[in-house]
Amino acid sequence: MRPIEALAAALLVGLIGLVLASVFCRYVLGRPIAASDEIASFLFLWIVMLGAVIAIDRNEHLRLALLLNAMGPRPRRRLEAVGLVIMAAFLGALLPAALEHTWFEADITSPALDISMGWRIAGIPLGIVLMLAALAGRVWREVARADLVLAIALVGAAIAGLWLLTPVFAQLGKANILVLLVGVIAVCLAIGVPIGFCFGAGALAFLLFSTHLPPTVIVGRMDEGMSSLILLSVPVFVLLGCILDATGMGKAIVDFLGSLLGHVRAGMSYVMLGSLYLVSGISGSKVSDMATVAPALFPEMKRRGNRPEEMVALLGTGAIMADTVPPSIVLIVIGSVAGISIAGLFASGFVVALFLLLILAAAARWKARGESLAGVRRAPLRAVGAALLFAAPALVLPFLVRGAVTEGVATATEVSTIAVLYAFLAGTTLYGRLGLRDIYRMLVETAAMTGAILLILGTAAAAAWVLTQTGFAGYLAAVMQGLPGGWVVFMGVTILVFLFLGCLLEGLPAIVLLAPLMFPIARQLGIDPVHYAMVVVVAMNIGLFAPPIGIGFYIACSIGKVAPDAAMRTIWFYLAALLLGLLAIALVPAISIGLI
Repeated sequence: MRPIEALAAALLVGLIGLVLASVFCRYVLGRPIAASDEIASFLFLWIVMLGAVIAIDRNEHLRLALLLNAMGPRPRRRLEAVGLVIMAAFLGALLPAALEHTWFEADITSPALDISMGWRIAGIPLGIVLMLAALAGRVWREVARADLVLAIALVGAAIAGLWLLTPVFAQLGKANILVLLVGVIAVCLAIGVPIGFCFGAGALAFLLFSTHLPPTVIVGRMDEGMSSLILLSVPVFVLLGCILDATGMGKAIVDFLGSLLGHVRAGMSYVMLGSLYLVSGISGSKVSDMATVAPALFPEMKRRGNRPEEMVALLGTGAIMADTVPPSIVLIVIGSVAGISIAGLFASGFVVALFLLLILAAAARWKARGESLAGVRRAPLRAVGAALLFAAPALVLPFLVRGAVTEGVATATEVSTIAVLYAFLAGTTLYGRLGLRDIYRMLVETAAMTGAILLILGTAAAAAWVLTQTGFAGYLAAVMQGLPGGWVVFMGVTILVFLFLGCLLEGLPAIVLLAPLMFPIARQLGIDPVHYAMVVVVAMNIGLFAPPIGIGFYIACSIGKVAPDAAMRTIWFYLAALLLGLLAIALVPAISIGLI
């Protein structure tokens, strides 16, 4: 992996350097770089594919592991072997189509660089070959030979069975969607196949066994889903979160809020919520938010008598609240897929998160009515001032990001890159020194996470295209528009759908699948797209942290080192409070768009 990691890290540095140079030339010299978007598009696709390879080697692709975790060691090993074989089968079937797609694109010349587009698209077949090699390495290290033979036999039998049933599928009409697309995706999800590969396998199975369309369609849809220029800010914000963790800038914010509010009843709960609100405005990642805040606050909260399961419940629901705070990767994706102004989403996200923060703060205050404040003293004013002075450079970041994007000063990608440079300089000079090894590690982690996220978006885009081409989109639109009650009932259905899908799909795939279908219906019913986006994002995140299925709930338990069984009994109180807030957001558009 070392050459691949080094190349991914170098390309990421090149992408950030290109955006910074573009910003300097545009705003300082007044002479924009004409080919900057094309070069960025080339670099971005290669970073995504190489990052997906690294994520396979590190086993960092997102997946639903509930069934696997409930099994004994031997059945689990066998199912994991089946999952690896399914991933290899999907990639192997896609490779010829990727080579063919590259061959076709080679005849197209880029307008600014005047070079073949084949150089850009070549990242897809190369990435597939390297992913197959990474899978082979994992199979060699992790899978017993008997389990591998059994897995190959099972997957081969399933593929042969689908091929033999092709005449039957031809007579089923739209029922093929349930059998081949939904059925294959559901089975793959259940046995722990990474989410990105689940969508890819479902879309490819539908194309191969129920249509005459070539598999190159899948490659084209994946390329389109992964290559939007709006998504360029995703790896940069991921890197920003890594810098935040490594330099301790997030901890400086937590320490300041602790000195300010730590002496009041439920004060540390307020500090947790406020920290998540502000830290999320820097990192854009729920996992990074929770990992930054929890270690700094949990010891003091335990000393005051807070139960660990209560703290984890507030941590998880606080991350739900904070996910609409810019720079939220979810908001960037939904803006890209649904064609909504990123500036409008960022401006609305701050207000919606503040509204949910107040609801959670009230719930935490009620929960803390018996909290012991023995020995707790108000921090001296001098200590508060010192903490504020130390945290000030970190506190500037979320407002820098929000202000620059919402005021139209720069794009989300440009702002994210400037924020990375600012955080790197401030973090290394004021908070902690970063060595070359630390920087390299963060770059590789960013590439791996970017590959895992964008592969999901690419394959989910392919699955969404399949749904659209089958006429499912028109059918769904007709059903939704025929519901009694107008936009209010439509909002209720939206909340139920995204609560359910948020439990299963970790959010982003649900957005890519349904946003192209649901947002046009919302517009026809007179619902503002920014308002609708806020309802979708909050509902999806509540589902993500809802036990017993929500993946985010288990991540929060892992970070807080609490058994899920214990936290499961306490999180429902806070989830109920958020559900009430969600209903208010859905029914009162002014909460989302009143201040835009």
